[in-house]
Amino acid sequence: KTVFAEVEGMVRDDTIIASNTSTISITSLAEGLKRPQNFVGMHFFNPVPLMPLVEVIRGKQSSDEAVAATVKLAQKMGKTPIVVNDCPGFMVNRVLFPYFAGFHMLLRDGADFQAVDKAMARFGWPMGPALLLDVVAMDTAVHAAGVMAEGFPDRMKPDFTNTTQVIVEHKRYGQKTGKGYYTYAPDKKGKPKKSPDPETYELIKGVVAARKEFAPEEIVERCMRALYSKARELLDRGIVASDAEADLAFVFGIGFAMH
Repeated sequence: KTVFAEVEGMVRDDTIIASNTSTISITSLAEGLKRPQNFVGMHFFNPVPLMPLVEVIRGKQSSDEAVAATVKLAQKMGKTPIVVNDCPGFMVNRVLFPYFAGFHMLLRDGADFQAVDKAMARFGWPMGPALLLDVVAMDTAVHAAGVMAEGFPDRMKPDFTNTTQVIVEHKRYGQKTGKGYYTYAPDKKGKPKKSPDPETYELIKGVVAARKEFAPEEIVERCMRALYSKARELLDRGIVASDAEADLAFVFGIGFAMH
């Protein structure tokens, strides 16, 4: 808020200021601004050069003009924008984190994270949830989950310690540190190549049940049911305006299987 207030004092009165936050309320960030109507969210997805979606978030005081101009800017950048009404996590992360919760509960109940990743990749995701957490940075994911749990404590605050929290406590943040659920080393082209890490199983053994095999169909069901039900809720609440925009968010924002 301090930074945005300082920026506002240095720009023209009609300048639109946008935040790339992935979860923090745009309405909250606009508090203290003299021109909150000029403040919006413009949330890009990782990795930005490859991910086509941009969420344009309308805070309670964001003007139609500011939202329209931000949509136009996203289109000029070659992105696909969707307009989302403000809430912690917006559209994409609000549905993605229940998916992660399904993943964490599977591990809590004894599933192997590598088996979960394989089942979800076969279902059609670009990568499974453990690898996805490594790619997006696990410390960022834990922080984002905390923001949403604070905003919706009755629905998004977990009642158990999950494996990602434990791994982050050991300063393993994913690809950016070379260790997360997997370990990473550069391949011949210099790109990070993942490998299984026995140490991961040692770190998480205190928060998971004895290893148990789950059918791929049950893995998919337990991960996807939470995502689907949250998407329905956001549509019913008007956070996103239409099924079509929700589909755009799924396919272009989280790589949801086209089929």
